[in-house]
Amino acid sequence: MQPSEIKALLEANIAGSQVEVSSDGSHVTVKVVSAVFEGLRPVQKQQLVYKVLADQIASGAIHAVHMQTLTPAEAG
Repeated sequence: MQPSEIKALLEANIAGSQVEVSSDGSHVTVKVVSAVFEGLRPVQKQQLVYKVLADQIASGAIHAVHMQTLTPAEAG
């Protein structure tokens, strides 16, 4: 799966998000900034991202995800 496809998928499913994606084959690094993350614990933020990527992970298109999830205030 191409980084641009992952970026579009996350931005379409996480309201008001700004997403950066890099990948090394099936290993993906994402940075997601969204106000949706306000008031959530880190694990809850990760769960939102994993929910969006669940089908791609299940199919093997994405093997591993390293993520940074930030609110706009945290992103500075």
